[in-house]
Amino acid sequence: MKRDNVLSIIGIASKAGKAAGGEYQTEHAVKSHKAALVILAEDASENTKKKFQSMCDFYRTELIFYGNRESLGHCTGKGFRASVAITDKGLAQSVRKKLAQTTTE
Repeated sequence: MKRDNVLSIIGIASKAGKAAGGEYQTEHAVKSHKAALVILAEDASENTKKKFQSMCDFYRTELIFYGNRESLGHCTGKGFRASVAITDKGLAQSVRKKLAQTTTE
């Protein structure tokens, strides 16, 4: 149930135009310093994980691994998505808060 809350916030961010979904758009958001938080699917390929880990480290952008490609794609209203960048600081903070609640309960 708690997992749905995180995906709901990602969906809200997407509908509000405050999220960039897909590898190319996520990369662009990080490199242009617009990404407040990057969410990468746990079932993303190892190459994709390494690429985004290095990029987020370099650009000092927080990276979390959450959900799978199908759930990330579904909540953004697209097909499969391995990565989503949240560009709104408030929404990114909401995702962090929900994740903290999920891990403490």
